[in-house]
Amino acid sequence: MSSVDINIRLAGRADVAAVNRALRQLSADMGDEHRATDADIERFCFGPSPILHALLAVTKDGDVVGVAAYSPFFSTVFGTVGIYVSDLWVAGSARGKRLGVRLLAAVRDAGAKAWDADFLRLNVYHNNPRALAFYERIGFVPTTETQYMTLAGTALDTLGEQS
Repeated sequence: MSSVDINIRLAGRADVAAVNRALRQLSADMGDEHRATDADIERFCFGPSPILHALLAVTKDGDVVGVAAYSPFFSTVFGTVGIYVSDLWVAGSARGKRLGVRLLAAVRDAGAKAWDADFLRLNVYHNNPRALAFYERIGFVPTTETQYMTLAGTALDTLGEQS
């Protein structure tokens, strides 16, 4: 399979199971638990207020060999819309064909068309040196002045109740 045998397209409602299967494989590859269901993908990608968008990389035979999941956000620092790439996965059989770069370029183009987005942002696990090297090689710059933080579970539920 060559890179020209792979088409990148916006995921549609009929692709819900394929999107989630690809994202489940990414979770497995990363050793992460995968909690998203097909119903979650359906709701958040194609429900009344979509907050998740996805691109699929598909072979001529219809096999999904890549996915990029992303969402827009507004940055007051940049004064423009950015695209947060929450997930990027390329099947082992399609690696080395610049498919990751092609998916990110397709995200850039989709974001520019839909929201006039001006930049991409993503997070990379510290223990994934291959991914870090890939992103740096194509021009992503690590940000050292901020720290990714999460509020979830009981802390989220009780937010505002602390004195």
